[in-house]
Amino acid sequence: MARPILSDSAYTEQATTKVASFHRDVVDEVAKAVEHDALVVVGMSQNPFVKKARKALGQADIPFTYLEYGSYMSQWKPRLAIKMWSGWATFPQVFVRGALLGGFTDLEAALADGSLKSQLDEG
Repeated sequence: MARPILSDSAYTEQATTKVASFHRDVVDEVAKAVEHDALVVVGMSQNPFVKKARKALGQADIPFTYLEYGSYMSQWKPRLAIKMWSGWATFPQVFVRGALLGGFTDLEAALADGSLKSQLDEG
């Protein structure tokens, strides 16, 4: 991946432990869903782009797993842990067959050009 990240050797043992355990339960929950479910949308309440993504998938009659973590004023640390895990800075985070598709704009484009259906049909 082109995005630079801190190398594993640049962490102290204490920092490694903190990073690895930071809301690990939430990260494990998302990772498990992404691994097992064909289409996963990770979001938060009150976010209009999350609502648009869910509505677009519903209108397209495409089943998906939805995981919600708080709103703008709550659960920001668990959402931060998800962002650190995925490397994606915004919500929704849309995963197709274990791969990060992106956010709402990416989902909208994949619905429009038929690539989402193709990716889902591959499994």
